[in-house]
Amino acid sequence: MAKLWAIIKREYLERVRSKWFLIATFFGPLFFSAIIIVPAWLASRSKATTDIYKTTILDATGNGFGRRLAINIAGDSTDTARMPAVMVVPPSELTRAESTATRTVMEKKKTGKTGYIVVNQQTIAGEAARYAGRNATSIADMAQLKSAIRQTILAQRLEKVGLDDAQTKAITFIPLEFSTERITERGRAGSGMASVLFGFAIGFLLYMSIVIYGQTIMSGVLEEKTTRVAEVVMSSVPTDTLLAGKVIGVGAVGLTQQIIWIGTTYVLLKLREPIMAKFGAPTVSFSLPDISLAAGVLFLLFFLLGFIFYSSLYAAVGSSVNSESEARQAATPLLVMIVSTGVFIQPVLLNPTGRTAQVLSLVPISSPIIMPIRMAVTGVPPLELAASLGFLAIGCVAALWLASRIYRVGLLMYGKRPTMKEMARWISYSR
Repeated sequence: MAKLWAIIKREYLERVRSKWFLIATFFGPLFFSAIIIVPAWLASRSKATTDIYKTTILDATGNGFGRRLAINIAGDSTDTARMPAVMVVPPSELTRAESTATRTVMEKKKTGKTGYIVVNQQTIAGEAARYAGRNATSIADMAQLKSAIRQTILAQRLEKVGLDDAQTKAITFIPLEFSTERITERGRAGSGMASVLFGFAIGFLLYMSIVIYGQTIMSGVLEEKTTRVAEVVMSSVPTDTLLAGKVIGVGAVGLTQQIIWIGTTYVLLKLREPIMAKFGAPTVSFSLPDISLAAGVLFLLFFLLGFIFYSSLYAAVGSSVNSESEARQAATPLLVMIVSTGVFIQPVLLNPTGRTAQVLSLVPISSPIIMPIRMAVTGVPPLELAASLGFLAIGCVAALWLASRIYRVGLLMYGKRPTMKEMARWISYSR
């Protein structure tokens, strides 16, 4: 036990004191704060630009549709600078008018025109409208133009049944505020959207930690092997103890970093309103989901067991190869396993009680990431939780058993990269 503790302590302190750990720990909160602030700030800036007021409406409807559309685009403003120009053209002259408008937009520096909208009888029928311009790739601009066209079509239809503009606005303007709240066996559990975001954050943290620190263990084992340090250590420490010390020590580093990240993110969420106010971004009501102590302990267990499962296999890969290039190739199956799990994060968030989510939360390859996500967004039956932890624990034992036998022989093997058949013999040698 003393040797195991010494290895854990060395692995932990060596990595915690490194510049890489300090940089990653410092930039982690900056990254999470960017996730919290930047999207809201960009959303506040991604409004329609003034370019939509510099358009020309080619009206081939013959009933004044273009004039109504210009008013809706301007937002009922009396400012003529915000009013798009309207050009009424006969349907037979529409093609020529489009060619002229195209040349006008091409000479924007002289004309100041950004684009043009074509409306005709198909538009009145609600079937089609066309826009061509320099800002055609602006999502906000196109969304506002499309909304204005729909509003104009609706207004004309309502006018036909005897409603005036005031009645039309009263009917069509519905400022609905829609909120969601999750209910569990313990009662109300806060905002549903907050639970989804929390579940995604949990899955993302576990995913990144397993990938980053699993590869860290693989590189550390490979470095000790190539520098022959492992041969000296193995003369005084059993390989099983050495493997366990590395896995636990590096796992403790990852856990420490996650605790720091989660703590700083929590503080940022609490301070988000004054921070967003300084950036001029709108503040949205946001409440953290209700996480019990038992759920926190389960999150921790899934992280530790998942880390042990993957990091022991990464250590086995590092001991079986002789160079970084070989290590990257040999670790590809492990990376595929983790990435394939990450692909299912969004489907599980969309349907956390579905059959796919249930199966993935029981398989040791994916359960360390999928089950915490399900726990964050919905209530999971205790039997499923127990089964998931049980299967994951069995998977950890099997992974450690396999990795320790490859690790024991692989650290002393040099030369060409071993084949799967040779690695199978290593396992039999170690019995």
